[in-house]
Amino acid sequence: METLQPDDPRELGRYRLLRRLGAGGMGRVYLARSPGGRTVAVKVIRPDLAADADFRERFRHEVDIARAVSGRHTAPVVDADPDAAVPWLATSYVLGPDLTDVVAAHGALPEHTVRALGAGLAAALQEVHAAGLIHRDLKPSNVLLAADGPRVIDFGIARAVDGSRMTQTGVVVGSPGYMPPEQALGQDVGPAGDVFSLGAVLAFAATGRSAFGDGAASHAALLYQVVHGEPDLADVPPSLLGLIRACLLKDPAQRPAPAEVVAALAPQGVGDALHDWLPSAVASTIATHAAGILDLEAPEQQAQTAAQFGPAPAGYGYPQAAAYGPPSAGTAPVPGYGTPPGGTPAPATPAPGYDTPQPGTVRLGSSPAPAPSRRRALSLALGGAAAVAAVGGGTAWWFGKDDDTSRTATGEGGKGGKGASAEPARETFTTPPAGVAPQPLWRETVADDSTSTSVPLLVHDGLLLVSGDPLVAYDVRTGKARWSKPDICPAGAQLLFHGGKVFLSDGGIDGILVAYDAGTGEEAWRSRLGKALDVQDTIAIDDKNVYVTVTDYSDAKSATDYRTAVAAISHTTGKRVWLQKRDWGTDDYDVEGTVSGKYLVYTDSKFNVTVRDTATGVQLWSRKIGDDWSWRPTVANGLVFLPGEKLTAVDAETGKTRWTLSPNGRRGFNDPTVIDGVLYVRDYDRGVWAVNVRTGKRIWLCDENNRGAQTFLKAGTTLYGAGSSLAGGVAAIDARTGKVRWTFTDDSDYDEWRIALAGNRLMVANGAEIYAMPAV
Repeated sequence: METLQPDDPRELGRYRLLRRLGAGGMGRVYLARSPGGRTVAVKVIRPDLAADADFRERFRHEVDIARAVSGRHTAPVVDADPDAAVPWLATSYVLGPDLTDVVAAHGALPEHTVRALGAGLAAALQEVHAAGLIHRDLKPSNVLLAADGPRVIDFGIARAVDGSRMTQTGVVVGSPGYMPPEQALGQDVGPAGDVFSLGAVLAFAATGRSAFGDGAASHAALLYQVVHGEPDLADVPPSLLGLIRACLLKDPAQRPAPAEVVAALAPQGVGDALHDWLPSAVASTIATHAAGILDLEAPEQQAQTAAQFGPAPAGYGYPQAAAYGPPSAGTAPVPGYGTPPGGTPAPATPAPGYDTPQPGTVRLGSSPAPAPSRRRALSLALGGAAAVAAVGGGTAWWFGKDDDTSRTATGEGGKGGKGASAEPARETFTTPPAGVAPQPLWRETVADDSTSTSVPLLVHDGLLLVSGDPLVAYDVRTGKARWSKPDICPAGAQLLFHGGKVFLSDGGIDGILVAYDAGTGEEAWRSRLGKALDVQDTIAIDDKNVYVTVTDYSDAKSATDYRTAVAAISHTTGKRVWLQKRDWGTDDYDVEGTVSGKYLVYTDSKFNVTVRDTATGVQLWSRKIGDDWSWRPTVANGLVFLPGEKLTAVDAETGKTRWTLSPNGRRGFNDPTVIDGVLYVRDYDRGVWAVNVRTGKRIWLCDENNRGAQTFLKAGTTLYGAGSSLAGGVAAIDARTGKVRWTFTDDSDYDEWRIALAGNRLMVANGAEIYAMPAV
C-alpha cells in the first residue's frame, strides 16, 4: 500500500481515494471510502485503454457480469462508471492479505486451513458459475484470506459461460502455473477450468510452492508443464491428495464439480469448516491490518488531524499497519512478530466518546482518535454486522488495556480447577469478539527435558514454575526466567505447592522430601522419615500435610523384602504425621492422587483406586478400576469420579456407587474436573460435557471444534480447556451454554497442552513452548 502520488486522482464518483493498493495491466487499484464510511477497492482503467472503444465495451460487459456476483465468498461490485472519462469499478474491500503473501510470510498452511480454504473457494466458484461467469484467473494473489473465510477477487479476464469472448482470438490470458491446459492451448474454457485452478491453488497452499514449477521458470516452461507434465504434489497431506489430483486432471470432463469439492471438504457445511480456520499468526495479522485500515484518512484529512491532535499512532497508519511482515524500527509490532519490551502491548486510549466499544468492534491505537462521527462511520465501513465478521471471526486480537469489565479467576475447589492459582493480581484486557482468540502477550521456548504431558503448571506470586531439570521459574509478566535450579526436579515430577513452598521428592535416591522456597528456589528444609523409610514420590497436598509414597524396609529380611506405604508429612515442620502400610496388590510405586477434605484418594498401576482418611491414614476402601489407571482421581462434594466406558460417581466414604452417566453411544470418558459444583469431562470422541455433580445429569454437551480439551480451568464465565491429542490446543468455552468462544493453537511440533491461571493471565504450555495470554 502506497501513498497517493501527484498524478493520482483524489476522488472518483462519490469515493474519496486514500491509498494506492497496486497496479496491473489495465490500470491502478486504489483504496477508497464512500461518504457513508464504506471502504472499497477501486480499479481505474488506464487513459490509453479508456480511449479504445472496443476495450471500453469489453470493460462495460465485465462490469455487467461482475455485478451479478455478490456471494459470501467473493468481493462484489458495489459501484462502477464504465462511461466516465476514466472508467472505474469499485468492489468491497476485504480485510485480509492474499494467499501469496501469507504463504511467503508463514509457509505452507496447516491441513485444516487448506481444507477450509478449499471449501470456501469451491463455494465461491459455485456463486461465480451460478451468475453465468467463469473466473479464468483463479490464483493465489486473487485469493484473499479474511477472518471469516476466503474471498475470490479480480474478474478482469472473466468471460460469460454463454461463450461470448472477452479477449482476442488466439491470445492466451491467465496466469501460467494456475490456468488449465485448455486455457494454455487457447481453447474454450468452461467452469471446469476454474476447478483446475482451484486444485493448483490448494496445492500451493498445502506445500508452499507451485505444483507446476517456481517463479524462476519461463512462462513457456510453465505452460508446457501444465499441458504435458504431472503436478508436483509431494508434501500434500494424504487426506487432500486424491481431491487435488482430481481437480488437476487434464480432461475437464473428469474434474469434480465445485459442489462435489464442497461436499468432500466440508461435509458439515462450509460455515462449520471456516470456524477458527486460520493459524493464529495469520489471524493476528488480519486484526492488525483491520485496525490500520479503519484508521486511515485521506491525505488532506490526515494533515488536518495531525494539526489538531498530533501525529497518528505508530503502527496503525500506513504503511506499517498494512504491511504483512515485521514492523520497522520504532513502530508498534504486528502481532505474531514480537511485542514491546516487557511483553505487554502498549496501552490503548479509546476514542473520545467511545470509552466502551461494542462487542466485535476494533479497539484502535494509543493516540487521540479522529472525530467520533468518522469513527462511527468506520465501524459501518464493511456493512454493519459484516464488519464484525470481517474483523473478528477467528482472528487473534491485539490487546491493549482499557476500562472494560474484566473476568476474574477463581481458585481451588470451585477455584478454577487443576493448575489454578489464587493470584490476587488483576489486569484488564479488551474482551475480543466471539470467535477471536487472544494474542499471546509473550512466548518463550524452554529446554526439551522440561516438558511433560501430565504435570499441571504451577503459578505463585507472579511466577510460573515449569517442571523439569532444571526447575525454572518464569516471570508471568515478561516470560523471563527469574531463577533456575538444576538437579532437584526430574522431568515429569509434579509440583506440590503450599505456603510459598514447593515440595519435591528426590525419587528415592536419598529417601527424602525437600521443601523449596517458590520465590527464590532456595531450599527451606528437608525431611527424612527414618533409616528404614525412604520417600519415593509425592501424591498430593492439603492445608496441613504433604502425602507421599514410602518404601518401608523396617521388617525386611533382605534387600528385596520390603513393603510400600503411604505417609503424611507436615509441611510446616517436615515431621511425619502418620504412616500406613499399603495392602498387598495395591503396593505399586506408580501412584497418582488428590486430596479433598478428609479424603486422600489415589490410583495405582495395578488398577486400584484407594481412599484413606487424611487425619489418620486409615484405609476406608479400595476397589478395582479396570485397565485404564493413568488418571489423577477427581474428588468433590464427597464423591470420587471414575472415568471409563461410563462416568461413575462413588461415595468417598463407602465406595458405593451414587450415579453413573452413559456416553450415549460415544466411546467413554476421560479425566473429569469439578469447578463451582459442575463436572467437566471430555469424551473419547472429543466432546466436552458439563454435568451436575449431585445428580449426574448432563447440563450441556459441546461438540464443536474444542481441540480435544481434557484439562479445565474457569475464569468468570469462561471455561478453558487444554488438549493433548492430535488437534491439541486451548479452547475457551462459555461455561453457561457450552458454546466455543475461541480456540487457539500454534505452529510447533508439540501437542502437549497445559494451562494455569495467574490473575487475569492464562498461562499456557505446549511441549517446550510457554505463553502468557489474556484470560478473557
